[in-house]
Amino acid sequence: MLHLPRCLRPLPVLCAALLLGGCSSNAPGRAASAGQDGPPAVMAAGLEDLAAKTGCRLQSQTKAAELRQGACQTNRGRYTLVTFATDTGQAAWLKEAKPWGGTYLVGPRWVAVGTEQTLRSLRADLGGRIESGSDHGGGGHGHTPG
Repeated sequence: MLHLPRCLRPLPVLCAALLLGGCSSNAPGRAASAGQDGPPAVMAAGLEDLAAKTGCRLQSQTKAAELRQGACQTNRGRYTLVTFATDTGQAAWLKEAKPWGGTYLVGPRWVAVGTEQTLRSLRADLGGRIESGSDHGGGGHGHTPG
């Protein structure tokens, strides 16, 4: 049985909700960047594209209509890449995942989940912005003091 990090445990429920919700996007292939701070937005990328840009050979992939997910282990650390079919689906996933804690590198229709140090390294290749979930104090899931 696959053991997911705490921040990814809502994934099966989220998949079902997104499949039943009939989400759609206004602009295929590109995320809206109005009002976002940080580096310029990058094109929405597929799971394999993100993996290639970070030097990852995808492991334990999950495919669903609304998202794709793959685990990575490189010299940068362990991380999970998730891509989304729609901006709305990505927003819903983040809303459900963040209360579980964790650290996220967020780009247009994709998210990388890992330690802050790992995500800072990935950001140089992928762009995006680093966001933190709720800190519940006992998880030790990617939060590095500093």
